[in-house]
Amino acid sequence: MPILPISAARVFFDGIFTEPRVAHPEGIAIHPDGSIWCGTETGDLLRIAADGSRVERMGATSGFALGIAFDSAANCYICDLKHAAIFRYDAKSGVTARFASAGILVPNYPIVDEARGALYVSDSRGNHNVGPGVFRYDLKTGEGGVWSTAPMDFANGMAMALDGNGLYVVESDLAQLSYLPIEPDGSAGVPRVAVRDVQNVPDGVAVAPDGTLYISCYEPSRIYRYRAGGPLEVLIEDRAATTIAHPTNVALKGNRLYTANLGRWHITVIDLEHDAASGSRAS
Repeated sequence: MPILPISAARVFFDGIFTEPRVAHPEGIAIHPDGSIWCGTETGDLLRIAADGSRVERMGATSGFALGIAFDSAANCYICDLKHAAIFRYDAKSGVTARFASAGILVPNYPIVDEARGALYVSDSRGNHNVGPGVFRYDLKTGEGGVWSTAPMDFANGMAMALDGNGLYVVESDLAQLSYLPIEPDGSAGVPRVAVRDVQNVPDGVAVAPDGTLYISCYEPSRIYRYRAGGPLEVLIEDRAATTIAHPTNVALKGNRLYTANLGRWHITVIDLEHDAASGSRAS
C-alpha cells in the first residue's frame, strides 16, 4: 500500500484553458522567489505564482521543453527535444537563446554545478539506444561534449547528491536509479546502481535535505520514496492518472513535492506531511 493516500495530492495549478496554456508539462523547478516554473510541449517556459494564482510566459524555445534547472542568478537552462539543444533563459534580459548542443541527441535534464563551472545534461538517446548518458558543458561558454562514456539505457531525470560529489541518474529502460561519481579532478567515475526495480518507467528524481530520494514514474502514475538502508517504498499512486497524471520531473519546496504531469495540463502538489490515518495534514 502507498504511504500517502491520493488525498495528499491536489491540483496546484490547472492550466488547461489558461493563456498561456500549461501544455503537457515535463520539466519543473522552484525559482528562488518561490514560484513554480515548468516547460511545455510547445517549448514555453512558464512561471506559476507561488500561491498558484496565475501563470505567465517567460521565454520559449519553439520546440518541446523537457527538464529545466536554475543557477544562483535565476537563469534557467532548458533541455529541448525538437532542437536537440539546451537553451538558456537570461534572468536580466529576459532573452531565451540556444546555449549548447554539441554531440547530444536527446537532451533530457540539466544539472547546474557552479562550484565546477559546469552544466551536466542527460542524453536519453532514444529507447534502447544504449550509449554515453551524461554530457558536460561549460557554464560560461556552452562548450563541451560527452562527460561519462559509461553506457546508459535512456538516461532521464537527474539530481545532484547532497555532498556535490555525484549525480543520481534515472535509467528509464532499466527501471533503476544509478549513481555517477564526480571524481576530484572533475572526471566521471564508474556508475553503480543506487536503486533497483523502480517499476515500471521511472522518469525523475529529487533529493531531500535529509537524503531521501523521491523517484517519479511516468508509468504507472506513481512516486517512490527511498531512504538509504531501507526498502524502496511507494509514496503515492494515482491509479486513475488524473490528479497525478504520468508525472515526469519532481521538485521539492519545503514539505511539498511538486510534479509535472505529461499526461495532462496541470501541476500537482503533494503534502509530504499528510497524515494517512486521519486523512489530514500532520501537525
